[in-house]
Amino acid sequence: MENSKKMWGLLSLSSVPLVMTLGNSMLIPVLPKIGNELDVSSFMVSLLITAYSVVAIIFIPIAGYLSDHIGRKQVIIPSLFLAGIGGLVAGLAAWKIDHSYWIIFIGRLLQGIGAAGAAPIVMPFVGDLFKKKQEVSEGLGIIETSNTFGKVLSPIFGALLASIIWYLPFFAFPVFCAISIIMVWFFIETPPQKEKPKKFKQFLKSVKQIFKREGRWLYTVFITGGILMYILFGILFYLSTFLEETHHIHGVKKGVMLAFPLLALCLTSYVAGKGIGQDQLKMKWLTVGGLSLLTLAVFVISFNKELYMMLTALFAAGIGIGATLPSLDAFVTEGIPAEQRGSISSFYNSTRFIGVAAGPPLFAIFMKGNHFITFTGNSFVILLTILLVLWGIRPEKKEKQTW
Repeated sequence: MENSKKMWGLLSLSSVPLVMTLGNSMLIPVLPKIGNELDVSSFMVSLLITAYSVVAIIFIPIAGYLSDHIGRKQVIIPSLFLAGIGGLVAGLAAWKIDHSYWIIFIGRLLQGIGAAGAAPIVMPFVGDLFKKKQEVSEGLGIIETSNTFGKVLSPIFGALLASIIWYLPFFAFPVFCAISIIMVWFFIETPPQKEKPKKFKQFLKSVKQIFKREGRWLYTVFITGGILMYILFGILFYLSTFLEETHHIHGVKKGVMLAFPLLALCLTSYVAGKGIGQDQLKMKWLTVGGLSLLTLAVFVISFNKELYMMLTALFAAGIGIGATLPSLDAFVTEGIPAEQRGSISSFYNSTRFIGVAAGPPLFAIFMKGNHFITFTGNSFVILLTILLVLWGIRPEKKEKQTW
């Protein structure tokens, strides 16, 4: 009975990153169409992804602090409601108002604020629900799989909805939020807090102490997560535009092609989450291996713009990212005490959202330049990240410590 409750709780939690991912990634295959309908540039339309992410970056630490003090569930449910309202605002503006770009932009800002208090709180919630580190790692693997499964579904689903009416993806999002709210409300029981919440000054002092003590590996994990999201969303935006402008591939067919590398990411995340257990050394080398494969894949793309070669390389890139993300999640969740877990994981999720925010507009600029330089330069960025991981994450020297 207890295991059944935990499983339903985990499935309900998994719905949150799934919904938040759909809310953002559904728009990627639709961005060129939105740009045409609203008569704005590719850079301006890419800001609809960036707006969602930038505002989330600002509010995620606040949501993390609140979740440590008033409860995870008490933050997630209102946040999902606000995110749904944002989707409704964007949809109504697109439907009823001419030249509605800036109102849609405001709707995306509301979605981003809601996302800040929803998906990032899931990671520490998993740490609260499960006590054994093996269970936490497997739970995080499922959460990351749900996140990436949303990315697999989103280009197909977004393209399908937009083929009916271009603004329908905006209206679909509030429906998804409502389903997630119902699941979280009924199927998750918040574990009782072990300690009385610290006052804000005490909280800041404790967080400062954590960064002072564990800063080397924490900053490394944060930066690595941000780089991965930057590469992932930048390449997806690049591929979406490339398929439409160069190969004239539109609609659901384009959505399926965008889902191809994301399927690799999804499956690999699930396998990696189950495989890493509580072995931090294994987490480190799986991170290095995944980043190495990603470096090679991005470097190969720089030499070839042939469609099927690019899709094959992106499939390999998806495997690399999928192998890395569960390990990064486990480092943060398992290495931080429960009373600061929400706050520290919120900083980690903020850096991931920085990557999401930076990817599309930067790649929109890069697309105007040289293909070889764009992908060679980004492969070099990932290579530097590997060196950072080798330097910054040293679990073999920290086994006697609590992380």
